[in-house]
Amino acid sequence: MGSISVNKKKEFLGSGWSFPVTFSVGNHQLEITRYENNIKDSIDVIMQTNFGERPMNPQFGSGLQQYFFQEMNETLKAEIKDTIINSLLINEPRISVLSIEVNYADVFEGLVEVVINYEYNQTNTRHNYVYPFYLKEGTNL
Repeated sequence: MGSISVNKKKEFLGSGWSFPVTFSVGNHQLEITRYENNIKDSIDVIMQTNFGERPMNPQFGSGLQQYFFQEMNETLKAEIKDTIINSLLINEPRISVLSIEVNYADVFEGLVEVVINYEYNQTNTRHNYVYPFYLKEGTNL
């Protein structure tokens, strides 16, 4: 089976501009992400985007920024989990979320680790995505 036929089978996963937008060094062409990487990039953009940041699509994003400086307890875990499930359901139709785990990886630094287990709707192929989320303000100190 050649690479062309494999790529034809993956076309439903899509392609798009890389984020942040970059250009290749050699030919100055716009960098494009394809297939599995495109979906991971899409999830990353959704997780980092606050509601209202896209004027033409104000419901795009996850709104995780509302949880900055919150107390790290079980209620917060459930709220983060629900927020992520809803935002991926609305904004990423190519996947189905199987489960989400929210763990407090470093309480002193405010690091929350979110593990998203999902599958592609058309092939039922399972993947996971780990997103580090900091509840405290980032500094370079």
